[in-house]
Amino acid sequence: MAKVLMKGNEAIAESGIRAGGLCYFCYPITPQSEVAEYLSRRMPEVGGAFLQGESEVAVSNMLYGAAGAGVRCWTTSSSPGISLMMEALSYIAAAELPCVIVNIVRAGPGLGGILPSQGDYRQAVKGGGHGDYRCLVYAPSSVQEAVDLMPLAFDRADRYRNPVLIIGDGMIGQMMEPVEFREQEFPSLPEKNWATDGCKGRKPNVVNSLYLNPVEEEQLNRKLGEKYARMERDEVMFEEFNTGKPYRALFVAYGTTARICKTAIKKLAEEGIDVALLRPITLFPFPSERLNELAEPAEFLLSVEMSMGQMLEDIRLATCCRKPVHFYGRQGGLVPSPEEVADEVKRLLGSAKGDR
Repeated sequence: MAKVLMKGNEAIAESGIRAGGLCYFCYPITPQSEVAEYLSRRMPEVGGAFLQGESEVAVSNMLYGAAGAGVRCWTTSSSPGISLMMEALSYIAAAELPCVIVNIVRAGPGLGGILPSQGDYRQAVKGGGHGDYRCLVYAPSSVQEAVDLMPLAFDRADRYRNPVLIIGDGMIGQMMEPVEFREQEFPSLPEKNWATDGCKGRKPNVVNSLYLNPVEEEQLNRKLGEKYARMERDEVMFEEFNTGKPYRALFVAYGTTARICKTAIKKLAEEGIDVALLRPITLFPFPSERLNELAEPAEFLLSVEMSMGQMLEDIRLATCCRKPVHFYGRQGGLVPSPEEVADEVKRLLGSAKGDR
């Protein structure tokens, strides 16, 4: 299939349709509003359902209802809007219902600004709602990867009966890149015999996240915990860059900042400084085991983020603090440049040399 030039938000929208996500609810918020604009036109053409809710709270509970009926449903929003969905997201996870939520992250905290950010890392990875629940979290680094991850997200949501998040910064949503919509095949999914799709000839199904009996509530938590452990065992995804030869430092970055780090690595190589990159594609589960292995030859690790360093905790846990872990980032919608990142590596290498 030929490639087509598309804006990230519109490519995500089209990929969602092709993945079978024909039930879409939304409330507009910059910088992801083009997803809704695109789907308001396309859904009637493909026999899908598009509904704009009166708020993000309404949208998240529409997801709860549609997912409970066994429909492939999804939404897109941006940081403050995702915050408003957190209560329902906890309910959906507890009720073991599949849905996909795309967050095109903007600067914060608060209303912040409409420029790109990665400040929602903790919200996505640690669970922004209440209780012991987790979501699979994918972090695309290009428009093409966002397109490719949409079918996987829907499949894994159905397979695990769990919400799946795709977290991309505002640049992923707004940039234009050539994309190809490739056919993907997945193993057959179990029948949705739990769905509230009419009970003629069978006992009614009940969708619920309220357990007043503490023993039943504990049993649910342990059941969910086993599911999250399977995710950690089977769903880790990452990319390595320049790890095939000796390197002095290791970048850890995801999304747009990983692309910036790749350019910085090439610039540093021209000066005879070898640096490698580990890019998590799944933020949960985090690629802790591989990161720990790749950290061994490095003098230090450098987390590069468009946040105040929200990924640092996971990097330090993964490496058991055996190596120094440093941070370089920009906030407020500002994006670090390859030159800034390369200069930070040289500064740290100079400091390390001076320490010796």
